[in-house]
Amino acid sequence: MTTFTIDGSAIRGIPSFYDELNRVFMTGEDWRLGESLDALDDMLYGGYGALAGADGIRIVWTDHDASRRALGREATAEYYREKLRHPEIYDATHFRRRLAGLPTGPTYFEIILDIFAGHPEIELVLN
Repeated sequence: MTTFTIDGSAIRGIPSFYDELNRVFMTGEDWRLGESLDALDDMLYGGYGALAGADGIRIVWTDHDASRRALGREATAEYYREKLRHPEIYDATHFRRRLAGLPTGPTYFEIILDIFAGHPEIELVLN
């Protein structure tokens, strides 16, 4: 079993979440993950970075409560507002709905957990 550790105390928002992913999973690569949920999902498939060809993967997310707070409702709302600033790229109707539903809808942190759940071959341990 190969174990990787995400340092939740290093995550203060969406940009630092991807900084942490790059620190843990992209060493040795000549490129970095962008701030994209699709990029996270692709990385978890294991085609590149530290997960390439790895079997028996455990990811321990330390201080995940700090990450949960940092990637909570406000960070999620700002993420949706940023998408709405670029209607030529993103589906504005979709992101308006997501922003309107945010008081009860999933936070960025919860969306990340859903993405991890879509990879049952990876054990995610929240500490």
